[in-house]
Parts: sequence; structure tokens; C-alpha cells
Amino acid sequence: MNREDFRFFHRLRVRWAEVDMQKIVFNAHYLMYFDTAIADYWRVLAMPYEQAMHLLEGDIYLKKGTVEFHASARLDDRLEVGLKCARIGNSSMQFTGAIFRGEELLITCELVYVFADPATQTSKPVPAPLRAMLTGYEAGEPMVQVKTGSWSELGADAGRIRTEVFVQEQRIPAELEWDEADGTALHAVAYNRLGQAVATGRLLPASEGIAKIGRMAVHQVLRGGRIGEQVLRALAAEAQKRGDRGIELHAQRTAKEFYARLGFAPQGEPYEEAGIPHVTMTSALPLAR
Repeated sequence: MNREDFRFFHRLRVRWAEVDMQKIVFNAHYLMYFDTAIADYWRVLAMPYEQAMHLLEGDIYLKKGTVEFHASARLDDRLEVGLKCARIGNSSMQFTGAIFRGEELLITCELVYVFADPATQTSKPVPAPLRAMLTGYEAGEPMVQVKTGSWSELGADAGRIRTEVFVQEQRIPAELEWDEADGTALHAVAYNRLGQAVATGRLLPASEGIAKIGRMAVHQVLRGGRIGEQVLRALAAEAQKRGDRGIELHAQRTAKEFYARLGFAPQGEPYEEAGIPHVTMTSALPLAR
């Protein structure tokens, strides 16, 4: 089994609590590494697990897990866990995995999951949308589609995400979240392969050729999966299409590095909006790749 066999990799570093006196990883921790990687695998499918399983009217249970040892991982090793969905049966999903230290293969595994009714834990057929999502990802297909449109077209989905992120999670007062600009802005919403809205943002009318992008929000469990970047790029493309030459946005300070990676530069001193530290950032169009 080689690294080229996998599209998906989860990265980790071996910690003190996971090794014995010889600084070799305890055998049981390898299954934990694979289990953690599976959780990230669902994220790269842009699938908020709990909500998605509710939509699919089932849940996924591990039926079998086998591990084959080739070499030991040690304290402070940087490891990569490769996973792929190798086969989908009627109700089962077989994943194969491998742990690498650089190019060296350390561990291989087979994990068999069953899709089942959570109330009775009796197996059910793997739903067609989940089957299509898994096979699509392994074939290299995109997991997210970004749609742009007016508030009347996308407001219900955009509003739901913003309520979850800004009002419920960040506790911004609802009266500060909603404004008249929604009616004139161009909105973008990212949808996963199950049709769930998972991220949003809006593009305001330009001033002197500078577009303003705001209300960027990504489902809490899917952050770090580049979904926000896809929303931002879709809005930036619309700004460029109408002739704008740059973008300005008010970034939450915790998102500063995210925007910096896309070519945005901070302007001025940090400040507070709705009780949250922000910094103004700008970028020329098109955005950096």
C-alpha cells in the first residue's frame, strides 16, 4: 500500500500520553488515530455529521476493525493517516487505511461500518445520496457547490447559517446581525452533496471600485476545510465581473490568517464590532491563488 493510493490524509504528531517507556506508540492508539481520521474524512465531504445523519435517517456504526503492524511510530513522529472508501455494499462501507511516517508505511487497517437505524441499531441500505457522495469524493469530484443570488433566492439558507454562527455561537445580538443591506447585496451560499447549506457570505455594492464582502460564516464543524475560501472566491469573481478592482472586508481577528493566505493585508489598528475584535483587510482583484 502506497501514499498514492489515497486522496485523503489526516496529519498528527505523536504525544507523550500515547507512548510507552521505550517511546513507542501503544498499539491501541493506532485505532484511535484511524477513528480520528474518519471524523475528518466526513468533514472533507462537507458533511456536518450529526445533522447529515438526521437527514439521512440513520447513523454509522463500526462493525469490524483490523490493524496490521509493519513498524512502530515513536514520540514526536509526524504521521499521516491515509483513508479511502474502498467498497460500498448494501448496508456496509469498507474503508482501508494506512499510517505513514514520511514515505515509510507503518500501519495498515481495514474498517467496516454499517449504516443502521439509530433506535434499533439494525442495518439499513446505505442511502443513495451518501453512496454518491462517497464515490464522488474518491473519484475527485467537488463536494461543494457555491450558488450566488439575491436575498429572496438564498436568504432562507444564508440566514440559517448566520443565525447559527453569529447569533447562537458568537452571541451577537440578533438586532445587530440583520440590516437593510441584505436586500441589495449579492449573497453566496455553499451547499454540500446532500443539499445542506454549510457556508455563506455577501457582496455589497462597490464604492469607488472597492467591493465590500461581509457576513462570512461557515458551519462550525466544517471550518478549516476551505469551504469559506470557495465562498469568498465566488463573491470575488462576481466583484471582478462587475468591474471592481479591489475588496475590503472587516475580518474577525481569529480569521486574520485565513484572509492573509488569500492575499489580504491588514489596514490600520484592530477595533471592536458587536463586541468582537476585528481588523480591516484589503486585497486587489483577482484574489491570490
